[in-house]
Amino acid sequence: MESSPADIARSEQAHEIMRSAGEVPAGVLPALIETSWSRCISRGLDADKNSREVERARRDLLLTERERNESLLKHAAPVMNGLYAQIARSGSMIVLTNASGFIIHSVGDQTFLDRASKVALSPGVEWSEESKGTNAIGTALVEKVPVSVHGSQHFFSANHFLTCSASPIFDPCSRMLGVLDVTGDSRNPSHHSLALINLAVQTIENQMFAHAFPDGFLLHCHVQQELIGTVFEALLAFDQDGRVLSANRSACRLIGRSHAELLTHSFSSMFDKPLGALYDPLLRGTDMLELRLFGGRTLFGRPQAGNQSRPPARVISMDVQRPESGQSVSRVQIAKDRGLARLSTGDAQMDAVVEKVRRVLGRDIPVLIQGETGTGKELLARAIHDEGPRRDQTFVAVNCAAIPDGLIESELFGYEEGAFTGARRKGYPGRIMQADGGTLFLDEIGDMPLALQARLLRVLQERTVVPLGSGRATPVDLSIICATHRKLRDLVAQGSFRADLYYRLNGLTVMLPPLRERSDLRALVHRILASEESIPQGLRIDDEVVALFERHPWPGNMRQLANLLRTAGVMAADDGCIRKTHLPDDFIDELGGAPTFAPSEPEFRAVAAQAPCDLDSLTLRAIRESLSRNEGNVAATARELGISRTTLYRKLKEG
Repeated sequence: MESSPADIARSEQAHEIMRSAGEVPAGVLPALIETSWSRCISRGLDADKNSREVERARRDLLLTERERNESLLKHAAPVMNGLYAQIARSGSMIVLTNASGFIIHSVGDQTFLDRASKVALSPGVEWSEESKGTNAIGTALVEKVPVSVHGSQHFFSANHFLTCSASPIFDPCSRMLGVLDVTGDSRNPSHHSLALINLAVQTIENQMFAHAFPDGFLLHCHVQQELIGTVFEALLAFDQDGRVLSANRSACRLIGRSHAELLTHSFSSMFDKPLGALYDPLLRGTDMLELRLFGGRTLFGRPQAGNQSRPPARVISMDVQRPESGQSVSRVQIAKDRGLARLSTGDAQMDAVVEKVRRVLGRDIPVLIQGETGTGKELLARAIHDEGPRRDQTFVAVNCAAIPDGLIESELFGYEEGAFTGARRKGYPGRIMQADGGTLFLDEIGDMPLALQARLLRVLQERTVVPLGSGRATPVDLSIICATHRKLRDLVAQGSFRADLYYRLNGLTVMLPPLRERSDLRALVHRILASEESIPQGLRIDDEVVALFERHPWPGNMRQLANLLRTAGVMAADDGCIRKTHLPDDFIDELGGAPTFAPSEPEFRAVAAQAPCDLDSLTLRAIRESLSRNEGNVAATARELGISRTTLYRKLKEG
């Protein structure tokens, strides 16, 4: 982000204090810069060293490192050229390094390349934090996250004329390969630089991923079908037996699992379809596959076979069952019932929510939906759209927590033409422009970075949007619906959510009740059984199973119920009735109070016990109950709740 004059003055003053006192003033600099300066001081670096000494490039080592990083250079160089075409004549350069910060390639304006060479910012020189102090390249390597360092935020005084933004590059196995950096004159900073670099890195990583598994199967996927094949797509690689070989960072974020966790899964354990579904489009010459994740989320996938991959004989000969036309009558009826009426199934709390929402339809009043994860916030948002005056226009949903911070800006606001290989040839309009005339649903708005909150507020106030790399404002007309499982008022008090944006979005706030507090469980069960395509039509449910459902706390709410019914429905297809024997063993164990996991990680239990109940108390209560049932086992708790261990720990710390 572009630094304000006040920011520049503070960092210059902090640098002077650091040089004279030998310590970093607390609370003046961004936390990441402050931490980096402290590391530099602990290493004994002299802030004025580069004013006296300029390192010479190692031409002998440069050739060796280029050969060693041949694959990285092969995929990065064309992307760097495309990026440079966007920033040419701006007095800047683009730099590629290896995993130790050694520069192996650069492109840029010749005048600036000459200036940069005076501080040895050129191929053949290492720009690690150990050798060059705080700088975007070196600090990104240490922190393993995108970093911007402006002017006097650099540790070495000689580098204060630079403004740098860098993002680490990871290989398909999540190992650090290097860093891509854009550097310019600190007098002419661009707040687009970090977003553009992140897009370029995503492009490089996706290209390397697509070429890394010639013997496997690649699944290109996204929740939005039109984004498959772009820089934003999630990529999963499977072997011949359906085991996960790897996943790109977008896939990890989309699915909500770490790279290591995904490697323990297979195609059939992740999705609601057997392995044969992965081959089906390849055999039938179709293009797209609709899949449902184990957490209940629907996404689209386009499978791609590697050079050596062939569907096994058993898959070629399998008979794909199609539902008969007479079986789909009730589902057609449910599909037609798209509005708010579908959400009224007998619970007084939900009926009150629906009535409140009906009163504001078409009145340009923003709606904020709150509730635990899995309570159906997106379903309500879609129902509001389907019953409102914009029903015939586009409904665009964006999960702010599922998009990496470095990419959410370009995802929302779009970018101009021709920036990256793998991106759209004519640029990308962004989700805000896609919702023009219709409805934009921002899920988990509480996770939106502060810097983007300011840009979103400007869109709402001025009704215009400016894509990355463009100076042209385009008018937009849209309705905004937001949702979050967090308390935005508390985030405002903590300074992590803008008060002006909160009051702009907080027209009507409604709270969706958790499933365990609803009185319409039976009606919901029957509606799910009738609406799910994967469940045989007319399937009954045993009264004993309904009684078990009514005793369950449902920490995953509606999403957990739907996922369980889909699995049980498939298991009971030949029986005609879902019975206790068709339910997962862990579900039965939970109700019986007999934990199946050995005690472990007692320190995590202590964290859970100390979590206060004044913030997201219902979510925290569900987490603590799950931890108790699993005797402190974090992995089992995360599996039960359908979230990652990182998310689980973060939620407890937030509490």
